[in-house]
Amino acid sequence: MNFIGIIPARHASTRFPGKPLIDINGKSMIQRVYEQACKSITIKKVIVATDDERIKKHVESFGGNVMLTSANHPTGTDRCFEAFQKEEGKFDVVINIQGDEPFIDPAQIDLLCSCFTAKENVQLATLIKKLNTLDDLVKENTIKVIVNKKGEAIYFSRSPLPHHRGLDINNWMNKHVYYKHIGIYGYHSSVLKEITQLPQSPLELAESLEQLRWIENGFKIQTAITDGESQSIDTPEDLEKIIASFPK
Repeated sequence: MNFIGIIPARHASTRFPGKPLIDINGKSMIQRVYEQACKSITIKKVIVATDDERIKKHVESFGGNVMLTSANHPTGTDRCFEAFQKEEGKFDVVINIQGDEPFIDPAQIDLLCSCFTAKENVQLATLIKKLNTLDDLVKENTIKVIVNKKGEAIYFSRSPLPHHRGLDINNWMNKHVYYKHIGIYGYHSSVLKEITQLPQSPLELAESLEQLRWIENGFKIQTAITDGESQSIDTPEDLEKIIASFPK
């Protein structure tokens, strides 16, 4: 089974314009993501898929593979599909690597890939992590995941789910193992085409989570549990925290 890693990278961002090109201790964010992805022992090729000529030229300057894509894609999944269509090599699985996680662990990428090799007929896959704090449980931007006994995601929500009726929320985590979503996706190549042709669904619009569109249309999302934490940069404040963490 052949795997390709695609890093969607937009220059426009409501909260942080030009984010892929920001400097993090001497290297741009997109270069750091690219170099971490290339350390995967499973992925055969890594490509940056961007809508911006500045990002394209920058990736070329450090010797990375890059492809110019449409500026009209509503999601990173759609951008991945265009890049996959244009790629000449044959790949069975596409791994969508978030372009705002400069220190992504290559072992997490390999763990996601293993979902497709360990089990037959996996359509989609993602990572989850045990949720450890009440703050994360109630935080809207921490996406909670409910899985079935097969490890397949059956719902994603910004709300704390499941809801323990009649129990103080401070005790919920003593009664149930909660998981949060780690935002990296794997798509079987045939399924990637199908999901990009689906119209937005009511659940997706309600929660603003595209993966609910896939579930609502009957696709199965296999999960794997990771102990690693993702460290994304969404705002200038996040960048300041990252830079402060480097040794002086």
